[in-house]
Amino acid sequence: MYPNFPTDVEIREVGPRDGLQNEMVLPVDQRVALIDALSTTGLKTIEAASFVHPKAIPPMAGSAEVMAKIKRVEGVSYRALVPNEMGTDAALDAQVDEIEVVMSASATHNLKNIKMLPAESVQQIIALTKISHSQGTPVEAIVSTAFGCAYEGDIDPKLVASYARQLIDEAGVDSLSFGDTSGMATPRVVMELLEALGEQQIEPRDIALHFHNTRNTGLANIVVALQAGVRRFDSSIGGLGGCPYSPGATGNVPTEDVVHLIQDFGISTGIDLNRIIECGELAENLVGRQLPSQVLRAGPRSRIFAS
Repeated sequence: MYPNFPTDVEIREVGPRDGLQNEMVLPVDQRVALIDALSTTGLKTIEAASFVHPKAIPPMAGSAEVMAKIKRVEGVSYRALVPNEMGTDAALDAQVDEIEVVMSASATHNLKNIKMLPAESVQQIIALTKISHSQGTPVEAIVSTAFGCAYEGDIDPKLVASYARQLIDEAGVDSLSFGDTSGMATPRVVMELLEALGEQQIEPRDIALHFHNTRNTGLANIVVALQAGVRRFDSSIGGLGGCPYSPGATGNVPTEDVVHLIQDFGISTGIDLNRIIECGELAENLVGRQLPSQVLRAGPRSRIFAS
C-alpha cells in the first residue's frame, strides 16, 4: 500500500535531555523515574543526559548520578550529549552506550551555542570521536540548524551536506543526525537537504532526522522523509523541548504523535503506544504543565472505535 515506505522505523527518545534541558530543574530521582518508565515501552534508544557544565544548562546538572541510578534495560542504548573533552571523559566514565557530539551549520548559532566557528567544531569532533573510539564507544554527530537558523535564515543544504561529508571522512563518526533546531523545516526543505546529502553519497536510510514542531510541520516532515527512505527519527515525550540558543524554538515532535502516525501506516516501531502515552502523562506531572502532544490529549484513533 505504501511501497516507498520502510517496513520498520526506529524512534529515538530525546525528552530526558533535549526536552528537560528547557524546563525547570528537576530532581535527579524524577529524571531517573522518567527514563526508567521510557525504558519499558519498547524504545531502543534514549537520550538520557548531557555532560555540560551545570552553569551552562542547569537542568542537566547531576547527569553522572542519573546514569548511575537508571535501571538499564537490555537492548536499550542510553546516549549522552557532550560539548568537549571534559564532558566526553565524564560520559565515558558514566558508561554511556553512545556519545553524541554537535555542531551547527549556522556560524552564528554555533558561536552562541558552542563558542566556535563550524570549522573549529569539525576539528573538535575529530578529537572527541578519537577519544570515544579508544574506549569502544560509538559516536553520532548532530548537525544542528540543518534546515534553517533563527539568526541567519535559510541555510544552504549543500553546506550542511559538505559538513556531513567531512564528519564521515575526517572524523570517522559512526552515524549522522540532522537537527531542525529553529523549527524551520518544511517538507520542501527536507527534500532539498536529502537531495544535497545524496549528492555527497549519504543515503536517507543511513541518517536520522530531528524535528521541532515550532511551525506545526513536524509530522508532515516525517511523512516526506519516510517516503524518501529515512528510517530513524528523534522525538520527545509529550513534546518537551526547545533550544536555549534559538529564539522561538518550541518542543520536539511528540513521541506519542510520531508513534501513532508511523504505526498507522503499518510500519513497525516495536513501541507500545499505550505505555508511551502513560510516559507522557508522567512527564506532564513532573513538569507541572500541559504538554503539546495531541495524542496525549485525544488518545489513539483506535480508542474511538473501541469505546
